[in-house]
Amino acid sequence: MKKVILLLAVFIFVFTGLLSIDNDASVIEKEIDILNVAHRGASGYAPEHTIASYQLGDKMNGDYIEIDLQMTKDGKLIAMHDDTINRTTNESGSVKDFTLREIKELDAGSWFNKAYPGNASKEYIGQKVPSLEEIFELFGEEKRYYIETKSPDVYPGMEDKLLRLINKYKIDKNNLIIQSFSQESLLILHSLDPELNLVQLVAYQNEATITDEEIDYIKTYAVGIGPNHTYLNEAYVQKVVQNGLDIHPYTVNTKERMKTLIDWGVTGMFTNYPDVLDQLKKELRRGK
Repeated sequence: MKKVILLLAVFIFVFTGLLSIDNDASVIEKEIDILNVAHRGASGYAPEHTIASYQLGDKMNGDYIEIDLQMTKDGKLIAMHDDTINRTTNESGSVKDFTLREIKELDAGSWFNKAYPGNASKEYIGQKVPSLEEIFELFGEEKRYYIETKSPDVYPGMEDKLLRLINKYKIDKNNLIIQSFSQESLLILHSLDPELNLVQLVAYQNEATITDEEIDYIKTYAVGIGPNHTYLNEAYVQKVVQNGLDIHPYTVNTKERMKTLIDWGVTGMFTNYPDVLDQLKKELRRGK
């Protein structure tokens, strides 16, 4: 009888241990699945869309370099959020009115030191606006890139130029995501290469809702949705995910909000502070 009790105790101990391992594995799997997208690089700490910002995002364990694209007068794709150079350089005007050579003469870093003196650095003075080719050359074909076609209606042919560079530099398309607010731009990209991973950006002005019909149509050309996080709710997130789409909200900069969105089931998110999200993921992995 004592042997039976002993064997039963051993069985319970081993079974409980296996359950614990399974639970730990599920936490680890969840942690790995949450994409940490360094928004314009580590733009909370360095001037956005500069090599310094991208390198810092890498150092802070961002999974993707996020790149907004504009196009110059001579048809070159550059990394810049706005369609003007006013906010992030020492000059003003529309990107489309400058050649790449002229863009390269601009100071794209000093503005950051003035705007965010707490994170100012001499390194940022004189930072240049990088072209997409420079970024691909520097970070290589295996790096993960999350690229947005900005204002594609202003830049006819942007999609074709982007795809040509992706192919020229042999960028691993499994590690590439392209997003846009322009459904037309994404449809063009899908027609050019149906294997591209596309994400439909959306901006809500009040509580986020999405219909079955909208989801079904997005699924014909995209793998996910990128909504602003402000008006999201758990039901929206679960509806998107349960219908087989990824959801990558933007731009999430507080640890508390990151945790809420992860609890709701998002598959990734954009942040100006990739180190904060990285730390949260480590805490979740440890079960805190």
